[in-house]
Amino acid sequence: MKIEALLFGGVAVFFGGAAALYGVWSRDPAGTAALVVAFAMAALVSFFCAVQYVRRGRRPQDRTEAEVADAAGPLDFFPPHSPWPVLTALGFAVAATGVVFGLWLFLIGVGILARSVLGLVFQYVNRGADPERS
Repeated sequence: MKIEALLFGGVAVFFGGAAALYGVWSRDPAGTAALVVAFAMAALVSFFCAVQYVRRGRRPQDRTEAEVADAAGPLDFFPPHSPWPVLTALGFAVAATGVVFGLWLFLIGVGILARSVLGLVFQYVNRGADPERS
C-alpha cells in the first residue's frame, strides 16, 4: 500500500496546486471547488493507503521476489441465498414509482426499502457466534 499512498499523494499535491493556481488566476468559484474536492478525495485515499501500510506492513504484491501463491489465502464468506437483495430492489422500484404517482406510494417503497436494507445488513450478524448460546 506504500506505492498506492505515494501515487495518490502525488495526485493530491497536483490537484492542490492546480486548485490554488486556478483559484487565484481565474477567480472561478465552481472550478476551484471542483479542484479542491478532487484534492480532498485523492488525499483521503492516500491517507487510507498509508494507514493500511502502517497497520499491515508490506504485502506480497510489494515484494519483487514474491510468488503468486504468497498472495493466495482463504476466501471470505459468500452467502448461499438471500431474499433481501430482491426485496431491496422491489423497495427501490416502488419508491421510484412513488415519485411519479404520489407520496403514499413513495412512503410504502421507503418502508420496504428500509426493512430490506436492515435485513440485508444484519442477515449474518450472528454467523460466527456459538450456536449453543443462541
